[in-house]
Amino acid sequence: MTELKKRILPTVQKPARYVGGEWGQICKEKEKVAVRVAFCFPDTYEIGMSNVGMRILYGLMNQIPDVWCERVFAPWGDMEEAMNANGLPLWALESQDPVKDFDMVAFTIGYEMSYSNILNMLRLSGIPLHAKERKGLHNMVFAGGVCAFNPEPLAEFVDFFSLGEGEESTVEILNLYRQAKAEGWEKERFLKEVSKIPGIYVPSFYTHTYDENGVLTAVTPEPGAPETVTKRIVENLDTAFFPTKMIVPSTEIVHDRANLEVFRGCIRGCRFCQAGFSCRPVRKKSPEVLYRQAVELMENTGFNEITLSSLSTSDYRGLKALTDDMLPYCEANHISLSVPSLRADNFSRELMEKLQAVRKSGLTFAPEAGTQRLRDVINKNLTEEEILSTCTQAFAGGWNSVKLYFMLGLPTETDEDVLGIADLVYNVILAWKEHAVNKKRGLRVHVATAYFVPKPHTPFQWEKQITPQEYLRRCKLLKEHFYSKSIEYDYHSPDLSRLEAVFARGDRRLGPVIEEAVKNGAKLDGWDEYFRYDIWQDAFAKCGVDPDFYTVRGYGEKEILPWDMIDVGVTKSFLLRERKRAYDSRVTPDCRKGCAGCGANQLLKEARCDE
Repeated sequence: MTELKKRILPTVQKPARYVGGEWGQICKEKEKVAVRVAFCFPDTYEIGMSNVGMRILYGLMNQIPDVWCERVFAPWGDMEEAMNANGLPLWALESQDPVKDFDMVAFTIGYEMSYSNILNMLRLSGIPLHAKERKGLHNMVFAGGVCAFNPEPLAEFVDFFSLGEGEESTVEILNLYRQAKAEGWEKERFLKEVSKIPGIYVPSFYTHTYDENGVLTAVTPEPGAPETVTKRIVENLDTAFFPTKMIVPSTEIVHDRANLEVFRGCIRGCRFCQAGFSCRPVRKKSPEVLYRQAVELMENTGFNEITLSSLSTSDYRGLKALTDDMLPYCEANHISLSVPSLRADNFSRELMEKLQAVRKSGLTFAPEAGTQRLRDVINKNLTEEEILSTCTQAFAGGWNSVKLYFMLGLPTETDEDVLGIADLVYNVILAWKEHAVNKKRGLRVHVATAYFVPKPHTPFQWEKQITPQEYLRRCKLLKEHFYSKSIEYDYHSPDLSRLEAVFARGDRRLGPVIEEAVKNGAKLDGWDEYFRYDIWQDAFAKCGVDPDFYTVRGYGEKEILPWDMIDVGVTKSFLLRERKRAYDSRVTPDCRKGCAGCGANQLLKEARCDE
């Protein structure tokens, strides 16, 4: 570490974010590696180090003998000011070398509001923002993550996107790059070859055409480029790479514990959920493999808490067998075992009492809508009876706190549906009054409402987003019908969710908007301390882009969508069918009750989803 960095670090918050040196980090000799990868997470250290996908790919890349992958995170504002004042470029943690010294610069993108951070990190690195300005193979920028399923807002800045799960494709990308570097290829040749790897999308090989109203009318691939790019999946999770030797952070992070992924995909089909559709088909790990990995994780890291994670962990059929095996080990070693992502329709009081024998924390459920009609519209497959039965079990077991999450602005929502949330909450309070065994502590019901954001590759990808003014009116209406002091009510900022919708469903014309906003100080938009809506409003105005075009306008069912050339395995015909069922208030049973024909099983060699 340079003397300059040593002088700066004591002057900023949480200097441990920037120094590296953690237990479990991987260091190699620069002279003995052929490819260096700066693996960038476009948010702060404590967010990025909690990301399981980043940990998996970090370990995977560093398993390759002549590849060295290092971590890079977005600096907090005070560090960025110090860097700018002292001419200090952004650096990687392991070697402390500047990012501009690396062969490849990889981003993982899980949240649309991190787009400004991507450009800002490139700017702080001294790397040209535009892909066309980066000549040769050096500083090859590529990206993956769930936001890559609509890559268009970042098309100007990213050389290529890796779609889907990266355990196999990342190795193929690095092998090709190693060959290209050794043989002195031109950048254009590398991009043509990398586009032949399944799951790789090179935006510069596609031309977008718009009509006089700004509607996308054609996406034309260059000769040799695929018309559609299909995401990659890992079929056998038992044999897939999973690092049980992980970095132990030297400062507190958001999820400061070991994290074990039990399965991928989701059987449910909630019509608003991008992850539920884009991560299909369902594939699981066996309890035996999970138990072995859990023990190895705890032995190698020294964490005193482990979480079993997935999109809906209580849907994992091996959960009882796994926890029955893990609990004796956890109890003997004073390790806390947690199971988030529970559903109210398969809540197990027996399991939760085992997991929380020492301390009962609050319960969290997401009914999403207040009336059964609207829950059927969104295919939540959850009844009020199941919600209240679950809460009754919990209150009878000694719980006194529950969090309930809802969305406002869902398709077909009326004021009656909004007030249905208040009715449901009062029924939860009544259940506590009738069944609680520990009333001395009182009841806390935390209610939170989010502003519905229509996402690509879902049945609601064509929907309009209600205006921010209408969203706030519905929040006010709901709040006026919360009379109990037991209720705490929070709602999301409409400005942030409006921007999220713009970027989620946007096209290439948003590139200049993002660049303009970053030039004027946009960064860390997911943090209240730094989000500046006025900067974004000015950027839209200067670039002549109307955000309403991507939000309240909605999309026609026959309209070409900016992400239509990306295939996540779920067919557009299925999504349209699900959209019609939504407007008919018809539910689609989960995958275990019968295949609905979404198409995702065609990604599997045996053409069946793993239950």
